[in-house]
Amino acid sequence: MPQISTLQSLIAGRWIGNEAATPLRSALNNSLIYNTHAERIDFDEAVTYARKTGVPGLMKLDFQQRAARLKALALYLASRKEELYAISHLTGATRADSWVDIEGGTGTLFAYASMGSRELPSSNVLHEGLAIALGKNGGFAGTHILVPRGGLAVHINAFNFPIWGLLEKFAPSFLAAMPCIGKPATATSYLTEAVVRMIHESGLLPEGALQLVIGGTGDLLDRLGGADVVTFTGSADTAAKLRVNRNLIANSVPFTAEADSLNCAILAPDVSADDPEFDLFVKEVAREMTGKAGQKCTAIRRVIVPEHMVDAVGTRLRERLAKISVGDPSVEGVRMGALASKDQQRDVAERLALLASGNEVLFGERDGFKPVGDGVSDGSFFAPTLLLCRDGMRNDAVHDIEAFGPVSTIISYNGIDEALALAARGKGSLVSTLVTKEPAIAAYAVPMAAASHGRVLILEREASVDSTGHGSPLPQLKHGGPGRAGGGEELGGIRAVRHFLQRAAVQGSPTMLAAVTGEYVRGAKVQESEVHPFRKHFEDLKMGDSLLTHRRTVSEADIVNFGGVSGDYFYMHFDDIAAKDTQFGQRIAHGYFVLSAAAGLFVSPAPGPVLANYGLDNLRFITPVAIGDTIRARLTCKRKVDRNRTDDKGVGQGVVAWDVQITNQRDELVASYDILTLVMKRS
Repeated sequence: MPQISTLQSLIAGRWIGNEAATPLRSALNNSLIYNTHAERIDFDEAVTYARKTGVPGLMKLDFQQRAARLKALALYLASRKEELYAISHLTGATRADSWVDIEGGTGTLFAYASMGSRELPSSNVLHEGLAIALGKNGGFAGTHILVPRGGLAVHINAFNFPIWGLLEKFAPSFLAAMPCIGKPATATSYLTEAVVRMIHESGLLPEGALQLVIGGTGDLLDRLGGADVVTFTGSADTAAKLRVNRNLIANSVPFTAEADSLNCAILAPDVSADDPEFDLFVKEVAREMTGKAGQKCTAIRRVIVPEHMVDAVGTRLRERLAKISVGDPSVEGVRMGALASKDQQRDVAERLALLASGNEVLFGERDGFKPVGDGVSDGSFFAPTLLLCRDGMRNDAVHDIEAFGPVSTIISYNGIDEALALAARGKGSLVSTLVTKEPAIAAYAVPMAAASHGRVLILEREASVDSTGHGSPLPQLKHGGPGRAGGGEELGGIRAVRHFLQRAAVQGSPTMLAAVTGEYVRGAKVQESEVHPFRKHFEDLKMGDSLLTHRRTVSEADIVNFGGVSGDYFYMHFDDIAAKDTQFGQRIAHGYFVLSAAAGLFVSPAPGPVLANYGLDNLRFITPVAIGDTIRARLTCKRKVDRNRTDDKGVGQGVVAWDVQITNQRDELVASYDILTLVMKRS
């Protein structure tokens, strides 16, 4: 008999667990593969370690440095992915299923590393928005900042995505300097343990940045405080129980839930069986039924179809499902694996029985279901099952009961309004898909669907070329939904990082606000010197370094020449009679000429240290510039971001944002904007 490993928890920097407790079995043949550990976890030690070791370690790094660690970690895990694929196989997942979990997880790390390096500062203070003047004299202003909370994040995950589930929560909380305690669902915790071991072995994270709990959470939630955060993915019932923990309520601990929901796909009435959209609809439903054996919180549970299309959709789905080979994913040709456990198999069977009562079974176990592979008769396999409900407005079960497996129900409707009403009967879902070829239908339906769904996919022939599909949450977009779906938000780009930070309003003089935010605020004190700011290397530049340029008077020749170069002969610049009838009462200069003239005033033409200008932000044209007006510019170093990168020649560089204000002879603001530049380092 082979030695069965006992899983271990990673607590306070050491691995705990030698005595076997709960047996964990292979989804493929029910053989014993691991045990959880029997040793009790000291959650006081875990929480104290996160606060006293994890938080200080993370705070020694800034946003940019933590983003760099995420990228390094993603590269490290990607180099060892085949080890994870081998273990993932035991969960019953196919290679494609495991790809979503394993490479979807590392891909999320890559995505947050990239977003962090582009959008976050080289500090631990994130300035949110522009400062707002709060007084008439310019000496008092206010703004918002986001800062690390100083607490820890507890991430409780479901069994279906043991790696992605951990990493998609870990990435934004790590960027936000929150040490994490991950608690995977027990059934597949062996895969989470494997990836956490790799992370620990990499040595890339500060001590205390990540801990792992195998087994129950004990009194962990009772030890959290207001600076901490809890996130949960799993059933709505479990979310409801955790949400009302007395300690979480008493200390106002943020609790975010992403719960299983009865997601839907709507075939719009404009689609016929001959349209490409019809095939896309059938393919998407079948993929969501069988991918991960239907064990996805985003899977399509309700297939909402026009009454006159029910037979066509049912026939095509039966044909497609009949071609799906189920069994051990190591057998060539197998496209659907097993449920995660025998308990899950029993749960799906019980819920299917409730759903089938009063509805028709169009396809299921009776239709030649026979898993392939050695020992699969003892595995946790389940037949893809398609039901038909002909009266969804009166049948509550199809909108209330979720069989968390390869089970979906076709529901007929009459008219798009009824389809949308059926979709809303799910009481809040993570995602819905609308398949239509008519933009007018999308414009009508999507705003209503969006009220009860966290994400809406519009699928038609044009989008299908690149579409990632109904069931794929993307790091750049929000994942979560209202009502039954938990009411929480995950992912969504840097939005997710903000969820783990504390927002505070700050009031004071512009000079003080600039000092706090690390970003120049208009009205703050500036530093002027004989050295042009563009002649300073990245390390030598300071926020507030500024240049007030000489003046330039705009002539008619400037306008004529710019029109000739640009091809812009808009009447406001060239037709004196028409211009007199406008709100300006005269011809005015091109806005982009004003920008170009300002650049001529402040640019230092010699090579380096400024290497390139790669964009403008927040551009506003405020006061028109007429012939004879005299303009000048103030250029001020607004923000520095050290991305810790070098070019192909090994020369270091950072990003500098410059505040530009262009004024006229009356000191009126003509235009304002930020210029983004790459600036060379001395080293």
